[in-house]
Amino acid sequence: MTEAFISIGSNIGERHIYLRSAIQALDELDKVSVEKVSSIYETEPVGYTDQANFLNVVVSVKTEFSAHELLIACQQIELELGRERTIRWGPRTVDLDILLFNQDNIETENLIVPHPRMGERAFVLIPLLEIAPDMVDPVSGKRFSEMAAMHDKGVRIWQ
Repeated sequence: MTEAFISIGSNIGERHIYLRSAIQALDELDKVSVEKVSSIYETEPVGYTDQANFLNVVVSVKTEFSAHELLIACQQIELELGRERTIRWGPRTVDLDILLFNQDNIETENLIVPHPRMGERAFVLIPLLEIAPDMVDPVSGKRFSEMAAMHDKGVRIWQ
């Protein structure tokens, strides 16, 4: 089985319910088992900033899917939970991003792993390191805990 890490975010409606629903949907897939779930973190939006704050978690999963099959499953969960893609980095019911897939480097038209911007985003790194504190970037070999984004004060545990 392969270990993968997935970031889940929501900033529309009952954000925590969307997170929980996405985690449950992942765990109900035949070839996926959710192993660990970070705390829920609240963060301000990045990129398109005229929107509500996000709730974010990172989950580790064990999967028999290929990276592309996992991507398709994540996109299907987004659709089932009402995700609409209208504004890049805009509001969403739920967003699932594959951060890491084993220590693989994957670059296709539809999927780049490790996620290309994860090292710049504390809202991804902080929950990732909560559940996998020794994680290393497979591209640079640098520990994620040493990345500059870790000093972002805008990430806080929710409730």
